[in-house]
Amino acid sequence: MKKNKGLGKLILALTVIMGGLTVLLLFIQSKQNKNNTYITIDPETMNLIQLEPPEPGDPIAIVDTTLGEFRFVLYPEQSPNAVKNFVELAESGYYDGTYVFNSDSGAYSAAGSKLKNGEMPEGYDMARELVKRELHQDLWPFKGAVCSLNTTIDRTFKEKAFGGGTYFNGSRFAILNTIEFDEETKKQLLEVSDNEKLGQAFIDHGGIPNFSQQLTVIGQTYEGLDVVEALADLETDTNGVYKIPKEDIMINSVVISEYTE
Repeated sequence: MKKNKGLGKLILALTVIMGGLTVLLLFIQSKQNKNNTYITIDPETMNLIQLEPPEPGDPIAIVDTTLGEFRFVLYPEQSPNAVKNFVELAESGYYDGTYVFNSDSGAYSAAGSKLKNGEMPEGYDMARELVKRELHQDLWPFKGAVCSLNTTIDRTFKEKAFGGGTYFNGSRFAILNTIEFDEETKKQLLEVSDNEKLGQAFIDHGGIPNFSQQLTVIGQTYEGLDVVEALADLETDTNGVYKIPKEDIMINSVVISEYTE
């Protein structure tokens, strides 16, 4: 029990420590920031699968952009509905010719929009934007993580007053790079929990700790991290919601395949 509480403290501290980072991608349509949807995390059984290389036969996505190609392994067991939504859209050709519509301070980018401003086009099947958010103790916002963007929240009157509700995500996705971990941040990450496994993983591999258990992680980049870094660090203009790349950066195609050595 002590370790479980310690890990909970770590998640809270991750949010506080990195609180200055722009988090617009968390709430595209909803400006509410209360979230009483939690999952139980057991540090004894937590398996940081993103740190492991893909195995032959694992489902993957091959993303070709105007800045190059990156590949990520998919996690249909941990995030079944979000992965299904992504795969169906990719196989239909939906992502071909979509925009990278946000590039934030070298930390992350957001892509998969038919419109350069990141909004949804008229006539789009909004059911694709109402996939219930899926959180899992084995998936975290490490560098290279690919996450479905939250779109909206469904809340009763009571939940509006006291917190809570059901979060949804959709077609657009974030590709995470990393914040800079200075010595003070590293120290805090390791001090706030009895279990150092997760904090050390962020220090060793990079990522955005304050997105922990906020987004549905659908995949982890295993090839093309240089492209992930480039997408997150573009010259941009802001429209008040997103930092839109000045130069059109496109997703040329997304191909679903299987990993082979």
